[in-house]
Amino acid sequence: MHATTDRPAARRPLIPHVPILSLDAFGGGRRAALPSLLDGADVLLVTSGRIAIGLALRALGVGAGDVVLVPAYHSPSMIPPSHWCGAEVAFYRVLPDTAPDLADIEAKIGTGRVKAIIATHFFGIPHDLAPLRALCDHHGIGLVEDCAHAFFGARDGVTIGSTGDYAIGSTMKFFPVYEGGCLVSRRHRLDVALHGAGAGFEMKAALNTLEAAFAHGRLPMLRMLLALPLRLKSALWRAVKARGTAAGAETGARAAPLAPSSSDSSFEFDARWADKRSSWFSRAVLRLASPARIVARRRRNYLELQRALDGAPGCRPLFARLPDGACPWMFPLLVDQPQAVAEMLVRAGVPITRFGATLWPGVDASVCTNSADLGRRLIAFPCHQALTDTERAWLHAQVRQALEACAAVPA
Repeated sequence: MHATTDRPAARRPLIPHVPILSLDAFGGGRRAALPSLLDGADVLLVTSGRIAIGLALRALGVGAGDVVLVPAYHSPSMIPPSHWCGAEVAFYRVLPDTAPDLADIEAKIGTGRVKAIIATHFFGIPHDLAPLRALCDHHGIGLVEDCAHAFFGARDGVTIGSTGDYAIGSTMKFFPVYEGGCLVSRRHRLDVALHGAGAGFEMKAALNTLEAAFAHGRLPMLRMLLALPLRLKSALWRAVKARGTAAGAETGARAAPLAPSSSDSSFEFDARWADKRSSWFSRAVLRLASPARIVARRRRNYLELQRALDGAPGCRPLFARLPDGACPWMFPLLVDQPQAVAEMLVRAGVPITRFGATLWPGVDASVCTNSADLGRRLIAFPCHQALTDTERAWLHAQVRQALEACAAVPA
């Protein structure tokens, strides 16, 4: 490990990194300008996107001895679901814009044993997957469309999620909820039986969603009303954890978690959640929140940030323009001095995401030059619908300031 004691401490993000709950979330209408991943599909609402990947691979019959092709540019959380099914993982190259490299995929199919391919719409920008679909059909290979970054959108009139045999989504990236993912299919019936995860999970999902809102100044009246119950909840939580720790010390057993680790930024795959449905609270928010508001505001916020950074030194957007059919997850920026810029932003309390900075062991530039370059240079910023005017203006100023300051100092 490298010593970091000489670096200023990072601040807690001063603006919300992800969508948080407010009364505004329920205003704005139901009819969005873009189609949803759920439109016209058979749907299972589970606790995370990685659980949905595991269920999709299992539905495709992936098992021991099979190979699943995954983009070399990825989150490590995408890999364990394949291992859960008993399969090996191989990585295919991506192009500079994150699109799948079809020539590399075809070469890897030629080695045999490929049972399924996962294709990702990174950052909410839909790719044209028709050529990959044709390749999969020709070789009898299943296609899982990874829409974790793309809950809404279309490409050339084709709704995201409709090209794959199965598609997966991450509701907690687009809706103000603590947990949630989905498995959908327009081609196959989903006959997986899901069960509730218990009262503790239901309570944690609701309270954590509310506490995230309270931490950023939303729902102030509700926060006042719930102040005493939340203090009691915290005391009860500590007591429950203490008893679980004590019992585990005596028996050597590990206490079962109340919620999946995926909700707390872990890369793990916990098979105990494979048959659990998303919480009632998350499903209610998903049903009641305005899709029109989500799409319109994310597109507006993305374009505002792009304009604010126009001409800023030492950077360029990953995508030159936001396609009409895209509802972005985040705003991805390629930076010439990524480490210096990232450290300055984190010290200032700016929430950032370094997607692909940590790849699965063994995946490096020798596997895919573009993936290694994206993981090193890309910094993504929130553009979600819950950002206020003041928060967006502050974000724009901080990012531009960091880029200009770092550009003034030789690398």
